[in-house]
Amino acid sequence: MTTYFEILYEDVSKRLDFFVSERAGTTRSQAQKLIKDGSVLVNGNTESPNYRTKLSDTIEVNRPEEGTEGLVPENIPLNILHMDGHVVVVDKPAGMVVYPAAGHGSGTLMNALAYHCDKLASVGAPLRPGVVHRLDKDTSGVMVVALSDDVYYNLVGQFRERTINRVYKALVFGDFKGDSGVIEKSIGRSDSDRKRMSTRGRRGKPAFTTWRVIKRFGHATLIAAKLGTGRTHQIRVHFAAIGHPVLGDDTYGRKTSLQIGKSRIDFPRQMLHAETLGFTHPATGDYLEFEAGMPDDMTLCAERLACIA
Repeated sequence: MTTYFEILYEDVSKRLDFFVSERAGTTRSQAQKLIKDGSVLVNGNTESPNYRTKLSDTIEVNRPEEGTEGLVPENIPLNILHMDGHVVVVDKPAGMVVYPAAGHGSGTLMNALAYHCDKLASVGAPLRPGVVHRLDKDTSGVMVVALSDDVYYNLVGQFRERTINRVYKALVFGDFKGDSGVIEKSIGRSDSDRKRMSTRGRRGKPAFTTWRVIKRFGHATLIAAKLGTGRTHQIRVHFAAIGHPVLGDDTYGRKTSLQIGKSRIDFPRQMLHAETLGFTHPATGDYLEFEAGMPDDMTLCAERLACIA
């Protein structure tokens, strides 16, 4: 179960463990364990129990559902791009949830990794060990998971310092006037719907996305988008905000199909794919970069758009 909390004026400068205990209804020791396990995120990042809260913070608390004892290994086929004793890099398929949560107790990426990997990090256990970033259920592409605690904290630091190279491909609605650009719009929780992100919220955090056109189809465009920051749903929110929502996204933009003349194209999920992930290997210091080509469903939709453009 995931719960989001925002800092009120009376909460400013409270210790994180005290805040979580108070607002999430846990004991102080339980709150400290959640924080140390990586189950409490501050603006998407892990922090220590003695972190002092700020007015602009959003606190995310992830707790297992009652009756959930731990991660059950499942023999689920995975496209593993790289695995050593420190990290595993996978091409996550669309439709797969990263770790167990309400409504998704099995069949997740972490259930599969628990089967395929000899060990996993302890940070984030029992349900999300070693998870340093995530992709939405219906977003496909490259992810890295840490296999030890030291590696976990190193990768978290790289994400926090924004030295990770993340490039996505997306099919978006409409045509662009230019061939490239930068979207700079703050992103935060929607004031009217806490499950959605928005560029119009009162407590947005700075966010920017660099993009370039790969191919134009008239009614749609295939673009490459590079994350400069890592806000929740950043690409989906940014492109919806400039009038070019990701096709198939039923949360932002709702362009789940296109009627072009007599032809109709349905998009089975959000047409967003994490194509490239580059990072410095925490153990060797080498820069590694991994790519995964667009999956079949996105390729087919792009081909259909090209045929009727």
